[in-house]
Order: sequence, then structure tokens, then C-alpha cells
Amino acid sequence: MAESTSSSAVRSTGGRSSRNAVLLLLLVSAIPLAIIVSLERSAAGFTYQTRDWFRECAKWDPDGLRFLASTFLGGGVVQIPAGDAASGALVERAAVSDPDVAGNASLGIAVDRSRGRLLVVYADLWGFRSSAVAAYDLGSWARLFLTRLSEPGDEASFADDVAVDEDGNAYITDAKANKIWKVGLNGELVSIIRSNFFIQRKEWYYNFVGLNGIVHHPDGYLLVIHTASGHLFKVNTANEEVAVVRVGGSLLMGDGMELVSPTKLVIAGTPSARLVESFDGWETANVTGRYIGPMHRIASSATVKDGRVYLNHIVGAGITKRSHVIAEAIF
Repeated sequence: MAESTSSSAVRSTGGRSSRNAVLLLLLVSAIPLAIIVSLERSAAGFTYQTRDWFRECAKWDPDGLRFLASTFLGGGVVQIPAGDAASGALVERAAVSDPDVAGNASLGIAVDRSRGRLLVVYADLWGFRSSAVAAYDLGSWARLFLTRLSEPGDEASFADDVAVDEDGNAYITDAKANKIWKVGLNGELVSIIRSNFFIQRKEWYYNFVGLNGIVHHPDGYLLVIHTASGHLFKVNTANEEVAVVRVGGSLLMGDGMELVSPTKLVIAGTPSARLVESFDGWETANVTGRYIGPMHRIASSATVKDGRVYLNHIVGAGITKRSHVIAEAIF
């Protein structure tokens, strides 16, 4: 009898242990889920519906009153009219689908407002065998030029982001080979900017994603972020000299960027976007603000609409349809 009672006790204890383990697992899994739900609910901005998982870069087009977004694996560009927000549902619409770059990912984009065109960067996502940049008319979406930056047989490259200067020159970062292509107004390849400063360390983990986000400053130079190392560079476009901006605070894993003003720069990234300020012509700078949004969606680019900063997030969420977020970043 005692032996039977002991067996029952063991079974009872084992049952309680199993239930406790299941309860503990549920509690542990609920913590990140609760965080995700909280981050989703706290993200102000714009949400729109698609059928795809990824949107790599989004920029505000003030004349078209719309966001434009690259579709990454889809290899194209879509438009999201902000006026639809009044109806409570934002739906993307097709814009660019270029058969001459089929099979490549679409990445960084830049609105060249003064010339009414959109610059789009393309790259071979898996093999690093080809990179290109194209320009399209913002009204008709007619292609204005397509420039091949690298082709099979050239050094491995990965065109990532693009900025445009006041003369219409485009500057495209190479996140694989750490260089910058300069392309002229009509699509001609003008030069390739290289510097030892772009490779501060040789180890692969300092260069698995190299030169990435880029902006053109109204004073005539470029600001460029190196993602894996967190270095910010200032590039003189006249003589192509490169200097390291001495930054107080970490810019590690910085991605797409946007100037809020000549002295303020927003850098998207995960786990947080950063507001960086400089008062000496970007010789030095300091991180003065951070924003943590829906980090599980991965913030990849920044844009400014009506004086407010918005961050595009790469990853969508949903089952049959995906919701994508362009979140307002409040620093």
C-alpha cells in the first residue's frame, strides 16, 4: 500500500512539474510577444497593406503627396498615396517594374525633386555580381537612364543607397567593396571614390555590411555611414577627399539616413534610430537622441515629411496580406 501511495505521489509531482514547465514556457514566450505588441501599438505613422514581406527604402515625394518604396526582393518601386489615410486604409500602387533589371533587388531610392525624377539602386542580392542605378520620371515612370555599375567578372559589389547633389550627380554606395560610384546627370559613370578610411579594420565582421546610407549636404559634401563599424565619413565631392567624422556616441549598425537640417542627421538602424547633430560643418558630431520603434520589423531608411521624421521598416507582418509600417520617429 505504501508503495502504491508513493507511486501516486511521484505521478502527482511529475504532473505538476510538467504543468509548471508548460506554464513557464508560456510566460517566457509571452514576454517578447508582449514587447512586440507594445512596440506595434506605440508606433505612430502610416501603415499600409501589401502581399509581400519586404520593403527596403521609403522616401516622401512632396509634390506627389505620396511615399515611394523599393520592394527589395520584388525588384521594383511602389507608391503609397498619403491622401488615402483619410479613408483609414493605405494601399500601395505599382510604380516601377523594369524588365531590364529583373532578378535584382531594388534598394536605396532618392527623390530628385528639382528634376522630377526618382533614382533607384539595383543589386544582385545573392551573388554580388552586378549593380546598377536608374532614373525614372516621377510623372510617367518612363525610364531616363539605366547605368550598369558592375557586371559579372568585375569585383564583387553590392550597390546599396543613393544621394543626389544640386547638379544632378548621383552617388551610390557599395556595401560590399566599400566604394562610391559617381554618376552624372545623364547616367554617365564619372568616377569611383575609394579611400583607405572606408576600411578602418580588415576583419570580415567589421565589413560584412560596409558603406551604406548616404546623403548630400547643401554645403557640397557627402555624409556616409559604414554599417558594421559605425563610422561616419565626410566626403568632399570636389576633390574626393575623405575624412572621418568624430562622433560622440555609437552609430553601430546605422543604415539609411536623411538630413533634417544642415546640422541634424537622422540615421535609421536597429535596435534604435539616432539623431546626430554637428555645429562645426560635420568635423565632429554627437548623438543627441534615440528612437526605438517596432525593432522586430528592422528600420532601414529615413525620410522627412512636413518637418517630421519617418522610418521605413523592412519586414511586413500578416498571414494572407502583409502590413508595413512607416513610423514617425520622435526623439
